[in-house]
Amino acid sequence: MHSDVVASRSAEHRDSRESRNGGGPTLDAVSLAIIEQLQEDGRRPYAAIGKAVGLSEAAVRQRVQKLLDQGVMQIVAVTDPLTVGFRRQAMVGVNVQGDVESVADALTAMSECEYVVMTAGSFDLMVEIVCEDDDHLLDVINRRIRALPGVRSTESFVYLKLKKQTYMWGTR
Repeated sequence: MHSDVVASRSAEHRDSRESRNGGGPTLDAVSLAIIEQLQEDGRRPYAAIGKAVGLSEAAVRQRVQKLLDQGVMQIVAVTDPLTVGFRRQAMVGVNVQGDVESVADALTAMSECEYVVMTAGSFDLMVEIVCEDDDHLLDVINRRIRALPGVRSTESFVYLKLKKQTYMWGTR
């Protein structure tokens, strides 16, 4: 299977990835294949990954550690927030006057903000918030986010039901 995995990643495809990665680490076909294996099952044994990509268990272990150290990936348990006591989620669009990055940094520091993205469009930032209940959500939006210097306005999109949450986009 190793040759199939590696052969499927043409040089042209790798070159286009390298030009899009924003100066980050360059990933070869084997590292990309390891990432895909872990996205399918984050608990997959290194020996099984090695067999799939044509490396020894030790070599896979070293590559995974390097990918973790470089911040290329994380290996985490993904939960449904409702099942672990967080009954309210919302996506909040934030408009900023002045330095967007300083507001993004302040939001990143809040434990309730799980996802902070600087955007182009109607909002300067999109922030996913996970809270225990409506009172907690109100507190985060009204007393903490809106109180940040530079925040001009917010618009909240409260989640009614989580239909899909996946991290299986692969490495394309």
